[in-house]
Amino acid sequence: MASTKSAPKAAATSKAAAAPKAPLLDGTGKASKQVSLDAAVFAAEVKPHLVHETVRAELNANRAGTRGAKSRGQVAGGRAKPWRQKGTGRARIGTSRAPHWTGGGVAFPPTMRSFAFKVNRKERRAALRAALSAHAAEGTLALFDGSGFDAPSTRVAADLVGTWAKELPLVVVITEEEEVAQKSFRNLAHVVVTTPSELEVAAIVWARSLLVSEQALPVVEARAGKALPAGTTKETA
Repeated sequence: MASTKSAPKAAATSKAAAAPKAPLLDGTGKASKQVSLDAAVFAAEVKPHLVHETVRAELNANRAGTRGAKSRGQVAGGRAKPWRQKGTGRARIGTSRAPHWTGGGVAFPPTMRSFAFKVNRKERRAALRAALSAHAAEGTLALFDGSGFDAPSTRVAADLVGTWAKELPLVVVITEEEEVAQKSFRNLAHVVVTTPSELEVAAIVWARSLLVSEQALPVVEARAGKALPAGTTKETA
């Protein structure tokens, strides 16, 4: 009986020890300390089929769907019969706007449409957790203090990214309140700056490395399904 009672405690201890960590970068890009991340978000099970479906849905939602052509009923002209039905020796024809005529309409033309399809919220959150967990496991995820920028400086941001020395392209997640940091990172090549509310799974999968501000971290975790701490601004997941 003693061994069975101690088993859950041992499992809980191993689960707590397996919580991933990410470096907290200072203004120069060096790791000042290691921050423990929420295992429910950054050590989740990676389900490739959910990630694939979510990325497809996000990319399809961004498609304009404005490609189109005119059918024979939409092309101008062709109201009169080109020649009489019989006696000319030529094939009978009712309109010059037929699809097999030059300048005629298109048979079964493509029309404006939406390519969007729905992915359930639970699946979308699971895909987001999987993408974040992949970066945490590979060591390509880091945190930084977005309020540490006194003035917009692309050079400071470039030095921070260069010292961290991770592969590009890089996605930087910053809250809207950290405007100075946004202006510092947005002019860097192969760097995409986004807010937690606009963060997509496709961008995380595309990125070779991920940089998240300390203020944006709770909101990202909330979008992945974790409850927001008290006093944190809620953004739609």
